[in-house]
Amino acid sequence: MEGAVQLAVNGTLMRGLELNQNLLALNAQFLREDQTEPSYRIWSIHDRHPAMLKVKEGGVAIAVEVWAVPASGLATLLVQEPPGLCIGKVQLADGTEVLGVLGEPFLCEGQVEITQYGGWRAYIESQ
Repeated sequence: MEGAVQLAVNGTLMRGLELNQNLLALNAQFLREDQTEPSYRIWSIHDRHPAMLKVKEGGVAIAVEVWAVPASGLATLLVQEPPGLCIGKVQLADGTEVLGVLGEPFLCEGQVEITQYGGWRAYIESQ
């Protein structure tokens, strides 16, 4: 897709989940399932959506989907995300760096850590 950026999503933007329509409305294209390098942790924010953070130690590989998103729609997508989520750089398992949805550290305070599930989809399927 011309003029697109790769975006790693780890929560409700994934296929079949609550906010996936936000990607589809931008004509984003699903590229693949992937994983981050093992340097991330993830929390459930009130069981509504996850927040993923990069950590110096104790991280694991987190399941993500990589989408091609029109660069012109990236700001629209970010504005539609829940408060405390942001776009940053994410390292994938193969060493590739892409943009991705991350949480701000304050968002995770007092929330349930779900890192042991390896991702949002595995966590919600366990509930």
